[in-house]
Amino acid sequence: MRKLLKSFGAVLLAGLLYLAFWPVPVDPVSWEAPLSKGLVDPFGPDSQLQYAKGIRLGGYSGPEDATIGSDGKIYVTTEQGVLLQLDKRGAIVEFAELGGRPLGIVQDKDGSFLVANAALGLQRVTADGRVQLLLQGVDGQRLVSANNVTVASDGRIYFSESSSKFGVETLSSYEASRLDLMEHGGHGRVIEYDPISDTARVIVDGLNYANGVAIADDDSFLLIAETGHYRILRHWLSGPEAGATEVILDNLPGFPDNISPGLQDRFWVGLAAPRVDILDRLSDKPWLRKVVQRLPSFVRPDAVPSSHVIAITGDGQVLMNLQDPDARFPTLTGVAETRDALYLTTLFGNQLPRLNKSDLLL
Repeated sequence: MRKLLKSFGAVLLAGLLYLAFWPVPVDPVSWEAPLSKGLVDPFGPDSQLQYAKGIRLGGYSGPEDATIGSDGKIYVTTEQGVLLQLDKRGAIVEFAELGGRPLGIVQDKDGSFLVANAALGLQRVTADGRVQLLLQGVDGQRLVSANNVTVASDGRIYFSESSSKFGVETLSSYEASRLDLMEHGGHGRVIEYDPISDTARVIVDGLNYANGVAIADDDSFLLIAETGHYRILRHWLSGPEAGATEVILDNLPGFPDNISPGLQDRFWVGLAAPRVDILDRLSDKPWLRKVVQRLPSFVRPDAVPSSHVIAITGDGQVLMNLQDPDARFPTLTGVAETRDALYLTTLFGNQLPRLNKSDLLL
């Protein structure tokens, strides 16, 4: 019996030492998470996304972002590194082989497409499908997690790097995001790239998982999703406040992902997942967050399936709040809007959800 107790004690001690001292890839930083209000006005429960129907993508999955081309076709990034082209009937064409993990996409005024590739950097895809690598690094540092992209009327490109520490070389974009959110170390940034002079500079730094970026029609400001702080920022590019960054929408009920311009001066934001209560409660307890990181992956905090997108103004006013309580298409990252429909992008799955506007209470 004494030997059994000693063995049990040794195992218990080893477990405690493991939880206390085993090396982990994160070095958590203390912060104060705002108190979550949950799904209350203007984010109250809604069911309009239940009418969305999936367009099957065949052998492709993870349509993380999409844009509407000037030809009226839908262009979709996938986790297989292929850019797909979809017409209004849902016919699918492999438009370009991008490699890596392409995420954000936008069309430039010359008809080419700009892609933020988490594994490779900033890419341009010509109208005939040829791929050019525009930018691999900034300030002598290689890009490791380019995420979302937008372009000004003068051709300047703005894109987010979610984290300069946790990339997708050995991890999926989802796993990399989990590490960055657990650390909360302010490794995210927004970068401006001028393709004419081939120069890049960081314009916003210290963000906790920089995600969606979208530019105003008059190029006066950028909207930025700071996923780890549950908020939307506005960074002024011109005018008396040029260079200033301010919070326009705070304490969101979920993790904001892509931001894309819609019709009638609105911007669409995907809320990829609801907030995780334990992460908020441990926000000011970095040592305990490190202990949590040492637990088996299946018991660590994970994203809860959810289907939720919102539309906002450039001032942060919530215009629309669309949800599916059954989360048939979970982890929605954003929206590409046409006159007739909303195309909902998602990090997982082999379908691109489409919602007819005739089914909405607009």
